Amino acid sequence: MLIWPLYGAGFEKLGREGKPLRVPVPQYGPEELLVRHDAVGLCFSDIKVIRLGPDHPRLTGRNMEQEPVVLGHEVAMTVVGVGERLRKRYHVGDRFIIQADIYYRGQGMAYGYVLQGGLSQYAIIGKEILRGDEGCYLLPVKPETGYAEAALTEPWACVEAAYNIRYREGLKDGGVAWFLGCGDAKSSYHLSQGLDKSSHPRRIVATNLPDPLANFLCQRAEILGIEWVALDDSAEVTDWSPFDDIIVLGATEPTMVEEAAKHLAKGGILNVVAPRLEGKVRLDIGRLHYDHITFIGTEGIDIAAAYQPIRSKLLPGGLAWILGAAGPMGHMHVQRAIELEGGPRKIVATNLRSPRILELKRKFGEAARRRGMELICLTEERIGSEAYYERLWEESDEQGFDDIVVLAPSAEAIERAVDYLAPGGVMNIFAGLPRGTEVAMDVNAIAIQGIRFIGSSGSTIADLRRMLALTESGALSPNRSVAAVAGMEGALDGLRAVAEGRFPGKVVVFPQIASLPLTPLPELRKLLPNVYAKLGKGEVWTKEAEEELLATLLVEG
Repeated sequence: MLIWPLYGAGFEKLGREGKPLRVPVPQYGPEELLVRHDAVGLCFSDIKVIRLGPDHPRLTGRNMEQEPVVLGHEVAMTVVGVGERLRKRYHVGDRFIIQADIYYRGQGMAYGYVLQGGLSQYAIIGKEILRGDEGCYLLPVKPETGYAEAALTEPWACVEAAYNIRYREGLKDGGVAWFLGCGDAKSSYHLSQGLDKSSHPRRIVATNLPDPLANFLCQRAEILGIEWVALDDSAEVTDWSPFDDIIVLGATEPTMVEEAAKHLAKGGILNVVAPRLEGKVRLDIGRLHYDHITFIGTEGIDIAAAYQPIRSKLLPGGLAWILGAAGPMGHMHVQRAIELEGGPRKIVATNLRSPRILELKRKFGEAARRRGMELICLTEERIGSEAYYERLWEESDEQGFDDIVVLAPSAEAIERAVDYLAPGGVMNIFAGLPRGTEVAMDVNAIAIQGIRFIGSSGSTIADLRRMLALTESGALSPNRSVAAVAGMEGALDGLRAVAEGRFPGKVVVFPQIASLPLTPLPELRKLLPNVYAKLGKGEVWTKEAEEELLATLLVEG
C-alpha cells in the first residue's frame, strides 16, 4: 500500500524525496479491524503538524524519525478485514467515519496524530478506537453516502459544534466561587438563587463584600456545609484559585476586573455585576476559545440574574457578520447559515484582502436569494478601511449585528468588531488565538446591553453524530465544500495548497487512487471530462462525480 509518513518538521520530511512510500498492508489481530481509507480531507491542522513536527503539543516527546506520523483525521473508511473475536459486531463492507479526538485510559490518541491517519491506503483499528474512554469512536455511515461528504463531516462537525455551545446557568455545583466586592456597605447586592441543597459551590471565597451580602453568604455556607474563606486583600486570593465563578461587584477600575479574570478555571465564568467602569477591560480571548470560559454580567443588583441561557445559534431573521469568511471554514459557516432553517435575513461575509471572498457570492448567492436572504461580500483592502467599517455599520441598519462569527485569528479584528455588536448580540470566537491573547472589551456593555462572547474548540462524538445526520438527511451538503481532488501522489501538493490558502474550499484525497494530481474541480473539464460532466450546477462535487472518478482511475492492488 501507499503511505505518507512525516519524519519531522517541514514539507521535506513528508514521505521520501517528495513521494509516498510503498509498504506491506498491515496484518490485523483477533480484536482488530483492517480498514480501507476511501477519502480524506486535508486540514490546516495537518499543516500545523508539518510545521512543528515533534514540537506540536499532541506529539511532545515523540521521535518522529523512528516513529513517523501519518496525517489525515478527516476520514471515511470501509472495513476490509475483521478479527475473529469481532465478527459478531463488525463485517467486511461496514462503512464508518471516526471521531478523531480519541482518548484511551486518559491518554490522547488522536487519529492522524498519534494513531496512523488517512494518508495511508489501509490502517488497523484497535482497542484505542473500539474501546476508548468514550466507547467506540467509529460512527456508521449509510451505504448511499458519498466518501467525500462522509469524510468532511469531521470539519463540518466543528462548525456545527460552534452553534451548540452550552454554558452553566448558575454557580457551579461543587465548584469554587470568589465574590469580590467594592466594599460599599450601603449596597444591596443579593443572590436570589444558586445556594440551596440541590446545587451549591463547595467553597466560597469572599473579599471586601458589603456586610449584608457577606452575612447572607456566610450563613448559607454554614447551613449547606460550604467552606467559607474571608480575605481582606484580593492579592491573597492566589492561594485559593483557580475559580469556577468570579463575581465582581460594582467595579470601577478596569484593572480590578482584568486581574480577577486571570484566576478563572477552565469552564469558568466571570460575572460582572453593576459595573461603573471608565474604559475597556483587557480579557483573554484565547482562553474563551480553548478553555470554555465566558463573561457575563447584569446592570442590576441580583447576582443570579446574569446566569441566563446564552444563545449560541444564529438569531432567526437577524443580522449576521461572518468575519474572515474567505477560507474553507468560512464558506462552511456561510453555507450553514443559508441552508439550515431559521437562519438570519442578512449575512455579511468579509475578509481582509483575499479575492476568494467573491467566490462566496458565486457559490451561495442564488441559494441565499431562494431562502429570502441577502448575502453581502466585502473585502477591507479593496474598498479601504474607513469605507469598509462605514459600510458594515450601514449593513447592520446602524444598529449593530445580532451575531458576529469570527474566523480571522486577529486580536485587532476582534477588538474592532466588538463595537459592531447590537444589544443582546453574540460574538462567536471560532478562530483559535493563543491563550494569553488579550482583547479590550466594553464590560459595561456585557452587563447593560447583554452582549455575550462564546467560543469552542474542536467537536465531540455528539457533534459528529449530529452533523452526519444533517448530511445524510440532505439538510446540509459537505460536498459543496470540495474545491479540489487528488490521489495519493497528489497529496503533497494538496497539503501545500492548504498551507498557501490556494482554495476557498477543501482538498479531498482519495487514497485508493495512486496517480491523480491535485486537480481543482474546474480543471476536470480538460483532465477528466467524464467526471466533470457529473458535477452539480456551479461545478459542485457530487456522489455521481465521485463514482465516475473511482470507476475511471481506481486500480486494484
